[in-house]
Amino acid sequence: MLMKIVLSGGGTGGHIYPALALMNRIKEKYPDSEFLYVGTDRGLESTIVPKAGVAFKSVKIQGLRRSLSLQNLKTVYLMIKSISDSKKIIKEFGPDVVIGTGGYVCAPVLYAASKLGVPTIIHEQNSVAGVTNKFLSRVVDRICICFEDARGDFSAYPEKIVFTGNPRAQEVASLKESADLKDYGLKEELPTVLIFGGSRGARKLNESFVAAYPFFKNKPYQVLLATGDVHYNAVEKEISALTDRLDNVRIVPYIHDMPKLFKRTDLIVSRSGATTLTEVMALGLPSILIPSPYVTNNHQQKNAESLVKNGAAEMILEKDLQAQSLFEAIDKLMINETVRKEMALQAKQMGITDASDRIIDVILTLNK
Repeated sequence: MLMKIVLSGGGTGGHIYPALALMNRIKEKYPDSEFLYVGTDRGLESTIVPKAGVAFKSVKIQGLRRSLSLQNLKTVYLMIKSISDSKKIIKEFGPDVVIGTGGYVCAPVLYAASKLGVPTIIHEQNSVAGVTNKFLSRVVDRICICFEDARGDFSAYPEKIVFTGNPRAQEVASLKESADLKDYGLKEELPTVLIFGGSRGARKLNESFVAAYPFFKNKPYQVLLATGDVHYNAVEKEISALTDRLDNVRIVPYIHDMPKLFKRTDLIVSRSGATTLTEVMALGLPSILIPSPYVTNNHQQKNAESLVKNGAAEMILEKDLQAQSLFEAIDKLMINETVRKEMALQAKQMGITDASDRIIDVILTLNK
């Protein structure tokens, strides 16, 4: 079976990687399928997507400013032009379906597709819907969600909503390989805590960990902190100034293949972005979540609360984050394996490990 699919999504990896994960699964089931990715030249997609070997075209668009600004007049102009450009791209490619995974670039692409009568799907990864997906919900054919909490944001169109989960979950759950702890200077036999603040790191989390560093001395578990590249030198300098360097703590700037390391980890301490939580649930991992307060509509806190209310995670708000609260939350879980296992079970039950297949079913239904 040949399917021709346009994918669109950009700005962050959380919008791009689910699209690529879905593409990879479709290719497994329908090898003759063809794909075109439409993004912007300025977003991460402009480098990530071509590297993945996917045909890429761009439109020029920018997000609306939340305050009164002349830039919003430019945004309106770019939106009108990018809808016209998107129509040309879609007509030339002739897709069976157009799928948007988030980011403002989806607005003109999905809107253009709907006006051309091409079946359309949006995928909302977070528990709180993004502005673009809310805008598109009235014109698209289906709305795929990953958290039940997101259903309320699309309450005007209940007949369009399909609970699918995140394609990244299916990709991660099927991973056969795992990381070698020795590559990080860790011991294979010790339980492991992995701490990270997203791909760029989180200053407050790093500062709290540095202050808590001495508390981990002689603990029967080991800790790996990924600081983020921009914070690594500062953290190393502060740790090096301490008189007692701990054998059970390692610090790295960045981890390139996080899911493989997740498979060797007993507890995750991290932000609560949609992609991270998708991977945590897919693998059934207990977690301590520290939502970023610097995101739209505070969606990371809502994401975290979805896990907390199901007993799958604990949460520390950044305003409450300090050395003592961080250490105590980690230590409490690491010395109580029974609690960790129960949290892991609840996380696993929340995970959807056939998300891509569910979205493929939606695609097939629209193309009957």
